Amino acid sequence: MLGKKLVTAQKRGDTRALFLGLGMVACSVLMYFFIGVTIVPKYKKSIWTEESTCNLTKATIKKKIHCIFNEDAGEENLFRYPCLEVRVNLTTLGEVVMLYETEDTWTRNPKCSYIPGNLENAGEVQKNVNTIKGNFRKTRIFSCFYDPSRAEPSVIFTRLYTPAGFVFTLIWPTLMMTGGILIITLVKINQYLSVFAASQYIRGV
Repeated sequence: MLGKKLVTAQKRGDTRALFLGLGMVACSVLMYFFIGVTIVPKYKKSIWTEESTCNLTKATIKKKIHCIFNEDAGEENLFRYPCLEVRVNLTTLGEVVMLYETEDTWTRNPKCSYIPGNLENAGEVQKNVNTIKGNFRKTRIFSCFYDPSRAEPSVIFTRLYTPAGFVFTLIWPTLMMTGGILIITLVKINQYLSVFAASQYIRGV
């Protein structure tokens, strides 16, 4: 009687562990899918891969020009803020080009070098843009990234989508996938050993 109870409890534990492993594998697959649909395209579009030195040539705020996130945006989607335009000399090639803060800045609004994070307070936005302009004028010489193929002439100040960042993004789903497969494997091994032990016991009897 006790033996039957132990066998039943073991089967229940194996079933729960198996479902846990399968759930972890399923979640990791969904995470891989999400990464492939939303994040991978951004890394593919990050063509500014070579690092160089940029020398500031001009940093101006176009107060009379309102910036929008895209040309097709409706009136309800217009976000108006001072447009900071930064021009730099790319020392590697000796070209004067437009500088953007990140890849997303270039994607969201190619007219402006910087997009403020909070657009609700006009005073804070103006102060923020002035601070960024002042920082560039103080530093003047800084590192930047450019497209080595020169398909895109502009440069960016900071890379958001680096190879190291992409690898870091894959760590969690990979660990979950590995853990799930490991659990399933251990359950299968345990089941095999149980059947093998049972068969040996029956032969001995």
